[in-house]
Amino acid sequence: MDKAILLEMNNIEKIFAHVQALDRVNFQVRRGEVHTLLGENGAGKSTLIKILTGVYPKDGGQIFMEGREVNIASREDAAALGISVIFQELSLIPTLCVYQNIMLGKEFSRFGFVQAKKEKKKIADLIEYYGFSLGVNDIVETLSVAQMQMVEILKALAADAKLIIMDEPTASLSSHESKLLFSIIDQLRERGVSIIYISHRLEEVFKLSDRITILRDGKIAGVVEKNQINPSEIIKMMIGKSVSEATASRMLRQSEEETVLSIQHLCCLGAYEDVSLEVKRGEVLVLTGLVGSGRTELIRAIYGADPYDSGKIELEGKPYQPQIKKAVAEGFGLIPEDRRTQGLSPLLSVTGNVALTNYDKISSKGFVSKAREEELGRHAVRLVDLRPPNPNVLAGNLSGGNQQKVVLGKWLTRNLKVLLIDEPTVGIDIGAKDEIYQIIETLSQNGVAVLMVSSDIAEVLRVAHRIIVMREGKIAKEFHTGIVTQEDILMASSGLDTEGEV
Repeated sequence: MDKAILLEMNNIEKIFAHVQALDRVNFQVRRGEVHTLLGENGAGKSTLIKILTGVYPKDGGQIFMEGREVNIASREDAAALGISVIFQELSLIPTLCVYQNIMLGKEFSRFGFVQAKKEKKKIADLIEYYGFSLGVNDIVETLSVAQMQMVEILKALAADAKLIIMDEPTASLSSHESKLLFSIIDQLRERGVSIIYISHRLEEVFKLSDRITILRDGKIAGVVEKNQINPSEIIKMMIGKSVSEATASRMLRQSEEETVLSIQHLCCLGAYEDVSLEVKRGEVLVLTGLVGSGRTELIRAIYGADPYDSGKIELEGKPYQPQIKKAVAEGFGLIPEDRRTQGLSPLLSVTGNVALTNYDKISSKGFVSKAREEELGRHAVRLVDLRPPNPNVLAGNLSGGNQQKVVLGKWLTRNLKVLLIDEPTVGIDIGAKDEIYQIIETLSQNGVAVLMVSSDIAEVLRVAHRIIVMREGKIAKEFHTGIVTQEDILMASSGLDTEGEV
């Protein structure tokens, strides 16, 4: 076997309840390469990684590590082989310092006493070797997200990792922090550490990858070397169809329909100030701007999840005082930014999650109708085209895109007037994004007023009928007619554009 190959997975198969999740998949990683796994949600990426890290047993195939066939039945087996994984949700203890987090469970001890000095020396040497901007005694909760990721990487390196799996590592990072992570990845590559990279941000994938393996419907759709990367061809391999795109510019339009939601001079100290806007029936109004501009806090206040200090809200021309229970009854829906902790319950099935916002429809005199609950679950699965189309699967076992479909599905079963959406496609592949955009467009055509927050300018231009740019808690500019470009939005977001409306 080629000594340049670190990992080889041959003819890997996995079946869940008669659904073939992986069908004779071949995947290999060379020493010191960044190998990206691409594919739509449900394509099999997560399943392949879970087999590699011992979370799932494989139903067929072989795994070789450094030319030797291995059996990976647990996370401990994977770690012993030098395989580490850094998940999108970081697994650090905030109140412990850097070296304590890294050495947790691997402490140096003698006669029952932890050798803290020896531990600090080991971690300090690693930090110096890789040039990380960390101190061994820094408390984790005081670190930036990028620095926390450095701690996770150090945990892998301290365990002598030969292969590090990075799952959506830039999803919560700023542009500056992402560049810092990319430089760290370059260092790891130069020192012979192999990386399996999973991301839906295609621009960074094309920049970082030495090779790309594309999965579709549990099968290998293609393997592409760095010098063969063609973005449009890779997208076709990922989804097997053309994607409707309008990312360069968008012809905006002013709605003539009646106003459904009106916000007048809304203020919340430290978050936003004197915000006034209207959303018409069937309109998609998108709030964009830099992180920290007050967008999320605003829509949470409208829904009743957070308080505000002053101002007025009107629903269909009548004064409205937000409260969550009242909001649901009045026809509001909220798709929160963090779907896993705020949008769904991972330990409930798809049906159970859909029921959470629909007990008024499926219960009578305090008793829930199981038949109605199950029918509502099946209806939601059909509405959002969930894959696999199983209403009984646990939401926590679904891919990111399918989890977001569940969050959408529990509101689509209601008679919505206003849908509030916060960053609907973070960590979601391009095919699932397009499906979510189509759902939003259908809601708009059915008369739902959509108020959406997005930091993805291409996404903003894809879905918006009108665009409001927020900066430092205030409305910086509104675009409501004609053509708007990415440059226009970036200029307004950064404060370089002083005109108020277009």
